[in-house]
Amino acid sequence: MRILLIGAGGVGAAFARIAARRSFYDAIVVADYAIERAEAVVAAIAERHGAEVAGRFTVARVDASDPANVAALAREHAATHVMNAVEPGFVDAIFAGAFEAGCDYLDMAMSLSARHPERPYEEVGVMLGDRQFAKAGEWEAAGRLALVGMGVEPGLSDVFARYASDHLFSSIDELGTRDGANLVVRDDDGTEIFAPSFSIWTTIEECLNPPVVWEQGRGWFTTPPFSEPEVFDFPEGIGPVECVNVEHEEVLLMPRWLDAKRVTFKYGLGSEFIGVLRTLGLLGLDSNEPIRVRSKGGPVEVSPRDVVAAALPDPATIGPRMEGKTCAGVWVTGTGTDGQPRSTYLYHVSDNAWTMAEYDSQCVVWQTALNPVIALELLATGVWSGAGVLGPEAFDAKAFLDLMAAPEADGGYGQAWGMREQPLPTAPASAS
Repeated sequence: MRILLIGAGGVGAAFARIAARRSFYDAIVVADYAIERAEAVVAAIAERHGAEVAGRFTVARVDASDPANVAALAREHAATHVMNAVEPGFVDAIFAGAFEAGCDYLDMAMSLSARHPERPYEEVGVMLGDRQFAKAGEWEAAGRLALVGMGVEPGLSDVFARYASDHLFSSIDELGTRDGANLVVRDDDGTEIFAPSFSIWTTIEECLNPPVVWEQGRGWFTTPPFSEPEVFDFPEGIGPVECVNVEHEEVLLMPRWLDAKRVTFKYGLGSEFIGVLRTLGLLGLDSNEPIRVRSKGGPVEVSPRDVVAAALPDPATIGPRMEGKTCAGVWVTGTGTDGQPRSTYLYHVSDNAWTMAEYDSQCVVWQTALNPVIALELLATGVWSGAGVLGPEAFDAKAFLDLMAAPEADGGYGQAWGMREQPLPTAPASAS
């Protein structure tokens, strides 16, 4: 297996650092538009693991917006797999370039959505991943695999959902992805600052778009942003966090392969973060359409969202200033295999102090990057296989979770996951 990794930002760097401790691949090309970022990633691997390990890594410059450039780079390095670790605005180009080069493809976020032109808060328009699923027949006919949504959320939560469907439940009322954290970022004086732990570009896209919900008999529909608030008690000391509906790929992926009456995604944003996002929306600073602004050198066109991203700390750099944990998982309700009502939360917690000490990566990007590495190992060893455009739900979840949880000394990743029984909801949730 030869991997072309596109993107050397926070998630891409974490992917390379995790993969450096594995042996299932022959080579990884770390590619970025700013080649110095790719060089820094490989230099860090050499410093920690030595020249022999770093020798399996090379660097390259890539224009992720150009399918032909992606394809040419993949061919130049004889890549078998293209791993997309950049913002979702580049998905279409990288997806097309990988197919042109005859490679398999993985991503952690899918092609972007577009609102319904008349009823954005009731009906879906173009959904996340629609453009990729439209090409599923071509990928299948070519015998190539596009494994989409294989991060942590989407990704690991989808694996948990498949595991619950196969092993824990005879029927499912709701698959409810729940994501929360108690992370804090501080400045040099120890004062807490506003510094999102993931790409603000992606966060704005997710949180200000109309959230999507899926219900049996109704299909996919939308609600207003930040709808259906609930307090969810996250495990391992994180505690209660208010979660709200957010647009996310799980809701678009899970119903394609799993049988459930309802599928939701709720994110623990917190009141301050929601307030900031609402303000950005009110001011039009959430837009990714360029506007004309004055500058010392004369008028220029710039995307307001890019300006916001440039004004905030790079998520890849805030790890040393961050403390706390993040939790990703899925809350499953329905009927257990014993015929009794069941309510179970399957989850994984990532501790920033540990990920910084072990991988020099902050916990959110590290937790995201872990899962595609595991998936690629399963593909390399033939445990997972397939063709077409497939989500994580299409594959055996037990094999993934077993490899993830096994100690590193036994060939695993040493990442235990949890399963917690909890009270049944008092009444079925509904966004109708």
